Amino acid sequence: MLTFLAFLVAIGVLVTFHELGHYWVARLCGVKVLRFSVGFGAPLYTFRRGDTEWAISPIPLGGYVRMLDEREMEVAPEERHLAFNTQSVYKRMAIVAAGPLANLVLAVLFYWVVIAGGVTQLLPQIGTVITPSLAATAGFQPGDRVLSVNGQKVDDWQGLRLALVDAVGSGDVPLRLQVKTAQSATVLRSIDPAQADEDSLKALEQGNPGFMPMRYLPAIGGVEEGGVAAHAGLKAGDKLISVDGKPLASWDAWVRLIHESPGKELLIRIERDGKALDVKLRPATVADGDVMIGRIGAAPLPDAAWMKQLAFVHRPAVAEAGVEALRKMSDTAWMSLKFLGRMVIGQASLDNLSGPLTIASIAGQTAREGWSPYLEFLALISVSIGVLNLLPIPVLDGGHLMYYVAELVKGRPLSERAQLFGQKIGFILLASLMLFAVLNDISRLFGG
Repeated sequence: MLTFLAFLVAIGVLVTFHELGHYWVARLCGVKVLRFSVGFGAPLYTFRRGDTEWAISPIPLGGYVRMLDEREMEVAPEERHLAFNTQSVYKRMAIVAAGPLANLVLAVLFYWVVIAGGVTQLLPQIGTVITPSLAATAGFQPGDRVLSVNGQKVDDWQGLRLALVDAVGSGDVPLRLQVKTAQSATVLRSIDPAQADEDSLKALEQGNPGFMPMRYLPAIGGVEEGGVAAHAGLKAGDKLISVDGKPLASWDAWVRLIHESPGKELLIRIERDGKALDVKLRPATVADGDVMIGRIGAAPLPDAAWMKQLAFVHRPAVAEAGVEALRKMSDTAWMSLKFLGRMVIGQASLDNLSGPLTIASIAGQTAREGWSPYLEFLALISVSIGVLNLLPIPVLDGGHLMYYVAELVKGRPLSERAQLFGQKIGFILLASLMLFAVLNDISRLFGG
């Protein structure tokens, strides 16, 4: 229920603000607005204020502002000056652009509130290196602190991920990361995307080369009900000492050993309540792509002391927070544009597209974490809506802007036939992208 409500609030707030942008500028330009609707379909609830009917409709995936327009209805001669189509091209461009720009402004406001309230961040220090991975191949070690990516300084973990995504998107490869090791030596490590398989490249495009800030103790954090670990008697808090008499140094070593032992009986020595116990278990055999690996259904125990050491609270002054919010919105918008461009030229996979199911899932997750993560999520989606709507695709606001630019160049509007043809092409393109996004959602959420 929380996921559903968080999704409805997100869509309601973002769509309403987008349409308010159109509405406000239309009124400033002297255009009569007939209806302001949040949602599509036959209205569930309406009320009238002035010349405008305000409506809430049942399909919550958008909204619209309907203005007086001679192309859509008969307009009385005395109201012709109030019609959208009779306005100058500059006024029409301002009205159309106001919606996406409103979303970008809203994102700045959300980021501003979050940053001014204090943001808990993590130092860009590596807690775990996954083996095998691009990071492991490049020689990264637990304890490494990343100082810069291709010369771009990083101050926190989120900044590190964004710098990696930016570097991959710019084509500036291999990626060169300046690192301060656990022994305080400054070294340069290189990650080469050309060495990546398809899955590793997708992860790298999202800022994940195979390392993470979390560090795990060689201990059981939890067991899956009905799994091999539970049947063997393992419990949360059990400290792993050895396997078949060989000492275990880390959780990563434990995971590798389990993966390499499908169907093989193992003798595990653990420590529980200060006492040593021996447990036998046989990892289940499961498919990981074309390879069969072992699995026991046990989760790691995070190293709380390590995570406490990495965490710090960033709380700038209100004015500084506003500047940071504007910068963060701009960076996010620019990265979104670059990512879309890479998809168009085939350098980024359509598998990265997300649709309403994934958005709803993340809305619920962030809402459970608190108001700050939820507002940051709303800001991110608001930026995405703003950027998407400014793209020069017919049907979207950016498509209309494209028509108006053509009108300025030609000195007269494009023909109705040309505009209708563009609308059809735009609709097909958007429908195709939505289909990919929904299929990706189904694949992620249901393991298809």
